[in-house]
Amino acid sequence: MSGTATDGGTGDGDAVDRLAVTGTPGTGKTTATELLAERRGVRAVHLNDLIREEGLYTERDEERDSLVADLDAVAERLGDWSGAVDSHLAHHLDVDRVAVLRCRPDELERRLIERGEDEASARENRSAEALDVVLGEAVERFGTERVHEIDTTDREPSAVATELGRVLDGEREPSAGEVEFVEHL
Repeated sequence: MSGTATDGGTGDGDAVDRLAVTGTPGTGKTTATELLAERRGVRAVHLNDLIREEGLYTERDEERDSLVADLDAVAERLGDWSGAVDSHLAHHLDVDRVAVLRCRPDELERRLIERGEDEASARENRSAEALDVVLGEAVERFGTERVHEIDTTDREPSAVATELGRVLDGEREPSAGEVEFVEHL
């Protein structure tokens, strides 16, 4: 899959066609993206569902009980799309801007356990969040000028959706590196 993003709508103040909503599992991506889609009438693609339902994976990781996504097949299946795509993998797609949802690691671990994740997986995701894993991948691919961090720790999903709308409209300044949770390691 190509390592470049689309050319359209990436300047300051420009609305965009393709928004990746990414982050560690448990940060609120799907809920906020659904609210954004309802409010704005944009297409919402829940990438993890698409991968599972349409067999867009190469193998099953039995240890983690997860699928290994075939990102080339995903990109082909999406074709010429617009809207918002959410997943911890969304930043691997060609998009105009990336919103990285963040959550304080202890709260993230609590959320994951509450929704039924096993403790080992919740701890692994807690560490990934503290180490900025998803943020680092997004910045490496798109640079700081197209990455927006949104701390969801103490925000209602509706407020997060509002921020996503601001990113989509080009009204929110890029903010990669503003959220830090390393003290939670």
